[in-house]
Amino acid sequence: MHSIKIGIVGVGNCASSLVQGISYYRHNNGEDAIGLMHWDIGGYKPCDIEVVSAFDIDKRKVGRDVAEAIFAAPNCTTVFHKDVPKTGTTVRMGNILDGFSEHMRDYDDKYTFVLADEPGPHMGEVVRVLKESGTEILLNYLPVGSEDATRFYAECALEAGAAFVNNMPVFIASDPFWAKRFEDKNIPIIGDDIKAQLGATITHRTLTDLFKKRGVKLERTYQLNTGGNTDFLNMLNRTRLLSKKESKTEAVQSVAAKRLDNENIHIGPSDHVAWQKDNKICFIRMEGKLFGDVPMNLELRLSVEDSPNSAGIVIDAIRCSKLAQDRGEGGILYGPSAYFMKHPPRQYTDDEAYRMTEAFIEGTEGKKPDEMLDYRRRQGQQAVAEG
Repeated sequence: MHSIKIGIVGVGNCASSLVQGISYYRHNNGEDAIGLMHWDIGGYKPCDIEVVSAFDIDKRKVGRDVAEAIFAAPNCTTVFHKDVPKTGTTVRMGNILDGFSEHMRDYDDKYTFVLADEPGPHMGEVVRVLKESGTEILLNYLPVGSEDATRFYAECALEAGAAFVNNMPVFIASDPFWAKRFEDKNIPIIGDDIKAQLGATITHRTLTDLFKKRGVKLERTYQLNTGGNTDFLNMLNRTRLLSKKESKTEAVQSVAAKRLDNENIHIGPSDHVAWQKDNKICFIRMEGKLFGDVPMNLELRLSVEDSPNSAGIVIDAIRCSKLAQDRGEGGILYGPSAYFMKHPPRQYTDDEAYRMTEAFIEGTEGKKPDEMLDYRRRQGQQAVAEG
């Protein structure tokens, strides 16, 4: 297997954890691969991922090798693997559009972007870079609320023929217009809004599903989050939060026994606490009724390092995208989107999404039982032939 060539839009904390993780697992065997579905997916391992293009708007990152840029301010996530070798890929100036919230100009430089002086590239220039670098999969790590900027890079992916993994809550895969465009060009897309390994949303979903399975009537709930990274600072502009709140709220509503009225469910970021840096603290409260209409409530506090919490999920999404490319499949990858993302085109329970993703990896998704047996027999024969 050759390497999987990826491009990154937004070299922030999440990209830092991803690049650190790729290098980290290059020095660790499969038994230590914490946070991944599998060490090997379709013949691809985490260390097979190679960053060949990258875009950002901060002058402290633009012009530097990706391996250096991931540690530049305002990035503040945990450094769990500092010895990242040079990638040979220089961070290029990105197109700003709405990828920067004006209210962030008033903050100290160590907490926010320092905009580069050079103008952003035209679409043709980005497409040229993606093609010349051989970028196969483009990852969107833009800030919440970057509607125009996300569509700009989704368009670039379409023009360059690169698969698109939309880690942010701007609806591309779950927008029928964009989904059809990727389908028409037979280009894989996974989205929208990455679901962390064990974060606020997956925990809230699991508890909501537990209420349903145990016959507990959920009457009201909230989820409040605080953090000190640039993402939380960006979200102080509440006008940029509409899609984020919709994404997180729908992720929970979709697994409830009965949808809650809007006044009885509140899910969304709460505030920016600078000293928390990339640590996110989540508070969940759930109120309901047990047997005999006896009231109960549950309160939970979760503390996680935000960016590493998503990096392993993205590594799996990258490899699923590459599998689709190898098989000549395009359009929405429904199983991986439902399992990896908060706001997929179709919501499934996490158990269902997990089974669908495993079937996708095996190549048995949508096959009848006799077809699956035949497929596995042929796979076994091929493995024997290859030694």
